Amino acid sequence: MNLNNSTYGNGLLHAAFNQDHGCFACGMESGFRVYNTDPLREKERQDFDGGIGHVEMLFRCNYLALIGGGRLPHYPTNKAMIWDDLKKKPVIELEFSSEVRAVRLRRDRIVVVLDTMIKVYTFTQNPQQLHVFDTCFNKKGLCVLCPNSNNSLLAFPCRRAGVVQIIDLANTEKAPLEVTAHEGSLNCLTFNHQGTRLATASEKGTLIRIFDTSSGAQLQELRRGSGSAAIYCISFNQDSSLICVSSDHGTVHVFAVEDAAKNKQSSLASATFLPKYFSSKWSFCKFQVPNNAQCICAFGADANSVIAICADGSYYKFVFNQKGECTRDVYTQFLEMTDDDARS
Repeated sequence: MNLNNSTYGNGLLHAAFNQDHGCFACGMESGFRVYNTDPLREKERQDFDGGIGHVEMLFRCNYLALIGGGRLPHYPTNKAMIWDDLKKKPVIELEFSSEVRAVRLRRDRIVVVLDTMIKVYTFTQNPQQLHVFDTCFNKKGLCVLCPNSNNSLLAFPCRRAGVVQIIDLANTEKAPLEVTAHEGSLNCLTFNHQGTRLATASEKGTLIRIFDTSSGAQLQELRRGSGSAAIYCISFNQDSSLICVSSDHGTVHVFAVEDAAKNKQSSLASATFLPKYFSSKWSFCKFQVPNNAQCICAFGADANSVIAICADGSYYKFVFNQKGECTRDVYTQFLEMTDDDARS
């Protein structure tokens, strides 16, 4: 979640979960912070005399990828820095001729997203460039890298609008899989934890589609709403039975993926003469984030809970039941915490 144009004035520039959603990191106008997701605790705070516009964690290990950002970037925005939190300094620096839009990490690879290409490097003291992949103009830095040690898939928007390219970095001689996900340009991509499913949303934001990453077959089409929306985040739970989705409408939706019958459907769904809209599968649960704040979402430590991390510095934990009824369980302002605080 990039917040360089945020109107809240709280210094928050970026927020993102780590690969298993157990932590989230924030880029600030004056450094970066790392939090435990559930229960909420501040784990690390690094103060700089400049801004960090992007932070990428690698599970809970000591390496983070940083990109400068904000009013006074701490690092040039055309550099990707790998920070060692044990040494409290950058240990790898990769420089490019254009701005770095995002960085993705796994234990053996550094993936750098530029405006029209993606570069893949070894994660070593002196990184070696392994691959270069062309993309469409990708200012959002859309790119997902499967963190699973048994699956090396990389997915990103290719040069044709709405099409996702999936590449197996462990076998790049294998032809890439191209998935025609949407008619319009892509706005959000995510893998499940195992890398067997890919969820996508377009800039229109009305539909979430889920694909099998081995065949490219569409498995589910889920409707967020009837009106356009900017999808900020899609997250699978640990066993890929549910997804949660946040948008600029200030809502977080929860859909069933494995047991799709849980999702709501119109009573007219079986009428074949009606438009496809009437057969849509809608979320079985949704909740409203106060003040319609931009947020990222993920499932919490409890199977029936969702965490929302918001641009205004608020943290919410919602719990829901099988009927789709939900209640707010926790609320706090995470930017005002110190590392001595804890919230349950």
